Amino acid sequence: MSNLLPAVEVNPKGQPTATIIWLHGLGADGHDFEGIVPLLGLSEARFVFPHAPKRPVTVNGGVVMPAWYDIQSLGEEERGMEDEKGIQESARAIDALIKQEALRGIPASRVILAGFSQGGALALYVGNRYPEKLLGLMVLSAYEVLPGKKAESQRANGLTSILFCHGTFDPLVPVGEGREAYRNAMAPGRKAEWHEFPMAHEVNPEEVRVIGRWLKDRLGEAGSLQ
Repeated sequence: MSNLLPAVEVNPKGQPTATIIWLHGLGADGHDFEGIVPLLGLSEARFVFPHAPKRPVTVNGGVVMPAWYDIQSLGEEERGMEDEKGIQESARAIDALIKQEALRGIPASRVILAGFSQGGALALYVGNRYPEKLLGLMVLSAYEVLPGKKAESQRANGLTSILFCHGTFDPLVPVGEGREAYRNAMAPGRKAEWHEFPMAHEVNPEEVRVIGRWLKDRLGEAGSLQ
């Protein structure tokens, strides 16, 4: 498949039986969470960390940087003026990565879509709209984009297991926005988890342990983090 996003890949020693596509935050790149892989102890998972395209970001004075979409301002005041075009363009690029995994032998039902901050918001957006059932969604220190577009959601992932993690002292994405996204994702019969930690806009060791346990549960792998 041509025109795929460039990405960092971390493959297991043997044949992968699942793929975790993990989207970085604003201004970072696919290497940002590469170092977390050894801490998770997943023996059969392929990790794909795509690089977002570079674009001007209004909230940062128009500086060009890796971004899944433009952000005009921080906080809830941004609602109603979100970069819908940019969000949809990036969503199509992530769709293509999921389809590429199917061509490599990993169906959507064995793909977990994850992301941090802006990447988490995009993972949630794509996961809600993907037409085939995914294995899980992981939303870290993020929020919901285009919440008024819920009619676009697909039934395929209405009950897909989902993990939310957030810092209670996050100055960039207030914890209230994460809680709201979690509440909006809850549905009867859905395994939706919420975990908050005394931290800022980051990932701490306790959260890594929660992520590792949740991923092992979704992938059906035994063992625990040391």
